[in-house]
Amino acid sequence: MHSHQHLVKRLTIAALLVTSVTLGACAGHQVYDPYYRDYHMWNGAEDGFYRQWEGATGRSHMDFGRRPIADQHAYFNYRHGR
Repeated sequence: MHSHQHLVKRLTIAALLVTSVTLGACAGHQVYDPYYRDYHMWNGAEDGFYRQWEGATGRSHMDFGRRPIADQHAYFNYRHGR
């Protein structure tokens, strides 16, 4: 019986770890927009807007954090409709 309880405990811990990692990945992270002084939650939706902007402006895909500051500014202008 002790072995069964040990197995259940391990499976519960594993399930909690998987759940927290999965939820964390879905939530995204915040990116500060210094030009408009707000935050963008970088998740699947924001990534979709970002990729749309890349295509509309003829840019190849690049991680946002690696983009030159001028490109980041251009993206934030796009997101704010200017």
